[in-house]
Amino acid sequence: MTDLQTTTIDEADKALKAKHRAMWASGDYPTLAHDLIWSLGPRVVEAVDVRPGDRVIDIAAGSGNAAIPAALRGADVVATDLTPELFGEGHRRAEEAGAELEWRPADAEALPFDADEFDVAISTVGVMFAPHHERSADEIVRVVRPGGRIGLISWTPRGFIGQLFAALKPFNAPLPAGAQPAPLWGDEDHVRALFGDRVTDVKAVRETVRFAPFSSGEEFRAYFASHYGPTIAVYNRNADDPAAVAAIDEALRGLGDRAIAETGAIDSEFLLFTATVR
Repeated sequence: MTDLQTTTIDEADKALKAKHRAMWASGDYPTLAHDLIWSLGPRVVEAVDVRPGDRVIDIAAGSGNAAIPAALRGADVVATDLTPELFGEGHRRAEEAGAELEWRPADAEALPFDADEFDVAISTVGVMFAPHHERSADEIVRVVRPGGRIGLISWTPRGFIGQLFAALKPFNAPLPAGAQPAPLWGDEDHVRALFGDRVTDVKAVRETVRFAPFSSGEEFRAYFASHYGPTIAVYNRNADDPAAVAAIDEALRGLGDRAIAETGAIDSEFLLFTATVR
């Protein structure tokens, strides 16, 4: 009975991960990352003080907006992601920048590395999307040596991207059993609880990044509908329901318009969490 249950959970996880991989491979996340959040990579690299010779893992690295700056500091970097389709643009940008690093397909919840293999683990709005938060936190602590550093940037629940996921929730499939909402990684109390007393020197600060290109809610809606995997997945799920599609359009348009009316631009809050492994 136990073996059967374990197999069922494993198969369910495999199906969920395949779905996530397809979602992030859809649209054009590398262009979105470059247009909107490329600055977050150098921010997390600076926060954990990546140094020459450090062995660094970037978890859910995408096209390398943190991995590439880390490599340019002289670190030995492995960029990992569940969706290796994103690596092509990363290779191009790394070569353009003169950065050398390794790219490895990997699941954040089951990293294919030895214990204590890395001096630093970083992730920029990446590991937060792995569905089982405790598993990911466990893996980060496992692969980083005692005294090694952790640096994570995650969208907050109350920030713009957190609001985006809240707006899409009525049109999305329910989370699978055991999965947790991604923006919880942007809640300081949640992340502290995930790592517990396994880390020390914890710092958690909230900052914002400006999504400069958008001058209207419709411009934001159209861009995210064509570039951002989670938004594309929601549109695809409701494609046969014109009323639902219209409601999604209005929700996203309104979200963008409200943000622009408030500050003249779209600013998205994130949590920068750093810590040292005990």
